[in-house]
Amino acid sequence: MIPLYQVDAFSAGPFSGNPAAVCPLAAWLPDATMQSIAAANNLAETAFFVAEGEGYRLRWFTPTTEVDLCGHATLASAYVVFAFLAPWRRQVTFQTQQAGPLTVSRAGKQLAMDFPARPPAPCAMSEALAAALGRPPAALLAARDYLAVYDSAAEVAALRPDFAAVAALDKFAVIVTAPGRDGIDFVSRFFAPARGIDEDPVTGSAHCTLIPYWAERLGKDRLEARQISRRGGTLSCERRGDRVTIAGRATLYLEGRITIEMPPC
Repeated sequence: MIPLYQVDAFSAGPFSGNPAAVCPLAAWLPDATMQSIAAANNLAETAFFVAEGEGYRLRWFTPTTEVDLCGHATLASAYVVFAFLAPWRRQVTFQTQQAGPLTVSRAGKQLAMDFPARPPAPCAMSEALAAALGRPPAALLAARDYLAVYDSAAEVAALRPDFAAVAALDKFAVIVTAPGRDGIDFVSRFFAPARGIDEDPVTGSAHCTLIPYWAERLGKDRLEARQISRRGGTLSCERRGDRVTIAGRATLYLEGRITIEMPPC
């Protein structure tokens, strides 16, 4: 049996934030088995980790593919370590295949993640992207993902993308963003249908690009962000050179076990 925790990351309480499944493992399962578990969980990401040295090695799977970096499932994994596996710890480091070491620390009621910055660069406006989103952005930039910048949160909230057209674009995903208000520096949404996620509720990895952009535009390093999906989530952010801090709260939703028949070795 495999332990399973479902944790709402960047949440103010139950039924908000981004739900992630977390499976601590004694040893790695076959990749195809982990992918099948992620598909069965049918959440934006399922995280698997195995103890390695003083920390853990961490991998993330959407329902259809393994991904290079995932913020909310890293936050959820750290919550499981702190709440269930090593409650005396104040900090945990996850080794990853493509994103390097990711450290998560307790920060009051929040958990703070140390992630790589992925600053975007301006790029030519894409007619295909504008058509896919249904409204052309005021500016378009790109890093791993497209970053489409709008003038108001209302425009971002009103977008109804053609997800098949978004999936056909030449980037991993599309981040849409606009200035915030009432103590929120910026808002965003995140679309990754080519990776099995039409709209992600709250996306930590997107803020590796959002934080450098908004820190430069607003002239400040500490930022408060809100992802305005249906579930919604709040992130406390900081630019630190080539790294960013992304912090939020986490809430346990369920705890259980997965029972599957494993083929003989």
